[in-house]
Amino acid sequence: MSLMRKRLRKILPDHEAIRTNRWLAPFQSTLLHPRLWHLNRHSAAGAVATGLFCGLIPGPFQMLGAAVSAVAFKVNLPLALVTTLYTNPLTIVPLYVIAFELGKFSLNLLGADSGGHFVAPPDYGDGGLLAWIALLIEWITQLGKPLAIGLVLLATLLAVIGYFATRFAWRLHLVHAWRQRAARRTHDKDCT
Repeated sequence: MSLMRKRLRKILPDHEAIRTNRWLAPFQSTLLHPRLWHLNRHSAAGAVATGLFCGLIPGPFQMLGAAVSAVAFKVNLPLALVTTLYTNPLTIVPLYVIAFELGKFSLNLLGADSGGHFVAPPDYGDGGLLAWIALLIEWITQLGKPLAIGLVLLATLLAVIGYFATRFAWRLHLVHAWRQRAARRTHDKDCT
């Protein structure tokens, strides 16, 4: 088993952990499908794409969206969930700024009214997590149509790039492993 697979298996929950979880018992028939837990280049690439797309879902529904999508597309569930973590309180504002600008650009390209101008994110202060979430939602609402369109475009772009980058990286890893194996065989033949 490759080093990459071993590392991923260490950090991702296993099939047995889901099977024994009493809260997930009603969903066992769906969540225990073997393709949701198998890790190969197809399931990994699909899971990364799913996680990247769902990571831009506003609010706390990113992991739920990734889980539903992973089940629907039968890609690796744990990897899809972990991949959504690229969005967090430090990255969400820059990503939404990029999405707003992308949405505004696409609306202008189509000749449609691109709506208002970019509004700087509010000062979050010391109000706590709930106050921060309320201010974030208010800010997102002010950005309107350009943000909504930009989020879909950016999520799609990230998903496509993530899918092909994962496939490419997996392929490079396989080629490297094949070459190492061939070199060992040649070395072993020369030694005998």
